[in-house]
Amino acid sequence: MAEVRVKPEAPDPVDIESRIIELCHQFPHGITDQVIQNDMPHMEAQQRAMAINRLLSMGQLDLLRSNAGLLYRIKESQNASKMKGSDNQEKLVYQIIEDAGNKGIWSRDIRYKSNLPLTEINKILKNLESKKLIKAVKSVAASKKKVYMLYNLQPDRSVTGGAWYSDQDFESEFVEVLNQQCFKFLQSKAEAARESKQNPMIQRNSSFASSHEVWKYICELGISKVELSMEDIETILNTLIYDGKVEMTIIAAKEGTVGSVDGQMKLYRAVSPLLQPTGLVRTPCGLCPVFDDCHEGGEISPSNCIYMTEWLEY
Repeated sequence: MAEVRVKPEAPDPVDIESRIIELCHQFPHGITDQVIQNDMPHMEAQQRAMAINRLLSMGQLDLLRSNAGLLYRIKESQNASKMKGSDNQEKLVYQIIEDAGNKGIWSRDIRYKSNLPLTEINKILKNLESKKLIKAVKSVAASKKKVYMLYNLQPDRSVTGGAWYSDQDFESEFVEVLNQQCFKFLQSKAEAARESKQNPMIQRNSSFASSHEVWKYICELGISKVELSMEDIETILNTLIYDGKVEMTIIAAKEGTVGSVDGQMKLYRAVSPLLQPTGLVRTPCGLCPVFDDCHEGGEISPSNCIYMTEWLEY
């Protein structure tokens, strides 16, 4: 009697899609078409392609490019609804921008990672901007270039320049005012300590102020149009340290103490130099960080030094 062979039933498309999703969860960094093929060797290529395309169209998978070829990665439900109805190229560009985070990415780098033509990328970027999924932000590092990031992200300080920049222009006058006011506060703290007529050690300790105290003082003055953080104030205080006007010490602090970070607190106090600098050091050349590169005929030279001109006129 001849052997009867039973033709296996075609797998249910829903089962194929469910298995692909399971594989993506097992390999969160993404899977290749070969991984799917090895897991389901009896499935035809057409069935595999139909299942992948359906998952991509429903926004459940991300399509990425790598050295190994195309990668399929599980998509967060938050972003799945946003990209519903978008084609694969648009999803790829969106994913590249999302991976860049709040530092953003240039269109040139998007082109490099996606291998798409520049005209196609520009079209996709405009479309994503119109949907308010991404936004273009000017970078202080390159005034004529824009970086792209997700619409709801706050740009990193390295992109905007933080509180010290306005429309990509460095606010030198604003920084100088903050510098003066921070030093004035620390000076008043030191004078109050000296007038207390207590023993020298207590006077010294009471002359210190935390960065939180300085930050609170600046906020109460209302001289800033932008919201300043403690990190911003510590940046100003560091410039005073470099100028020799302030010194800093770090002490241990109890958990939850205002102004403390990881059980430590930075304290600052105004100081006076024990000895006045010599005449040569008072010149711009004495403190110039590019002194060794300064020579006549070069990009940096005494004849075009604005600091030397200001010092001579003073």
